[in-house]
Amino acid sequence: MPAPLNRVATTPELPSTADVVVIGGGIVGVFAAYYLTRRGLKVALVEKGLIGAEQSSRNWGWCRQQNRDARELPMSTKSLDLWERFATETGEDTGFRRCGLFYLSNSDDELSGWARWRDFARSVGVTTHMLSSAEATERGRATGASWKGGVFSPTDGIADPASAAPAVARAILKLGGTVHQSCAARGIDIEGGRLSGVVTEHGTIRTKIAILAGGAWASSFCRQFGIRFPQASVRSSILSVSPGASGLPDALHTSAVSVTRRGDGGYTLAISGGGRVDLTPQQFRYAPQFLPMFVRRWRSLALGGFEGFRSGHETLARWRLDAPTPMERMRILDPKVDQRTIRLTHSRALELLPALRNTNVSAVWAGYVDSTPDGVPGIGEITTVPGFILAAGFSGHGFGIGPGAGHLIADIATGDTPIVDPRPYHPERFQRSAWGKVADF
Repeated sequence: MPAPLNRVATTPELPSTADVVVIGGGIVGVFAAYYLTRRGLKVALVEKGLIGAEQSSRNWGWCRQQNRDARELPMSTKSLDLWERFATETGEDTGFRRCGLFYLSNSDDELSGWARWRDFARSVGVTTHMLSSAEATERGRATGASWKGGVFSPTDGIADPASAAPAVARAILKLGGTVHQSCAARGIDIEGGRLSGVVTEHGTIRTKIAILAGGAWASSFCRQFGIRFPQASVRSSILSVSPGASGLPDALHTSAVSVTRRGDGGYTLAISGGGRVDLTPQQFRYAPQFLPMFVRRWRSLALGGFEGFRSGHETLARWRLDAPTPMERMRILDPKVDQRTIRLTHSRALELLPALRNTNVSAVWAGYVDSTPDGVPGIGEITTVPGFILAAGFSGHGFGIGPGAGHLIADIATGDTPIVDPRPYHPERFQRSAWGKVADF
């Protein structure tokens, strides 16, 4: 029972040249390709598996400003507007709607943290409402419990992970761009010190600009060309249930479990921040840089197994460009589900929201959330390889900020005025320590 995913057509012939090649068909890659194609560039999007098949279809679907780190908040705000505008521009349906996001808590510390974020949000024009005990209990009446307080962020929303990336890919095709599935990018060509092409399993595309939006594969890809990008993945397991529950919020978070309405009327159930850290060579290599992150989040993480070795996305090996790579052996990262987490998540959800007892489990799946040492993505041109732009390490936030990230990437590639300040995202910051800079989210 894998994560649901809509399919999209593949362009039959690989072009020999392109203005830009986008590597990776997740939500960030498709939005980058979309905004570049809208500007009249010849864009080829290459994906080793299927559009949106990895983390872009395996997440909750939240598109939020609430509790964002200050560095990501401007991109989050822009993204909400871009989610809405995309539907108007293209007629394609990503399932996006501003239903508001609802948080409940009985923890004084958690409520105090949300109140501090509310005060910060006001200073930058973001609306969020702290709820009193009576207000939280009334709004959360579906739980049948009393609550100390909560938060409601009315302008935030959700989109449908099963349909969003494919919808953007269809828009790219309508604009004249090309989309190539089952087409792994094995590497890049460099001539005269700058990027000159992208080598795929089906041939080379000559180009002066390539964008690597490779998700959990980005670090091992960069390593082939002497580019150091610290990245670590957490295996997260979640489930969905069938339609049948009524009277529930569209998107509800508690410390025990979070619940999101899906496009089919069912719900996605997950435990926020939980996951397993699978042992890989890459995990050991970058362990010192991830120590600040681990110190902050060790309570929500558990040691995994050797699933990451099987997947191959965090290998330290070098591969040839004229032979199959780990990406061709593992077209879609589909790691083993942690059944204990699934059982715990389901039982917590049924306890929190009794109406869910009228539903059945419809799917269970796992995915790799790719993180950076500070929990903020790396976006920017690699100075040692002009023309090569990195966009990865979205740390579980990539779906919601996908449109803003894609727009920023297109701005960087074309030299246009950036939609947001790009400096907080530049990958060169990873050459310094992350102590004191780990994102609050």
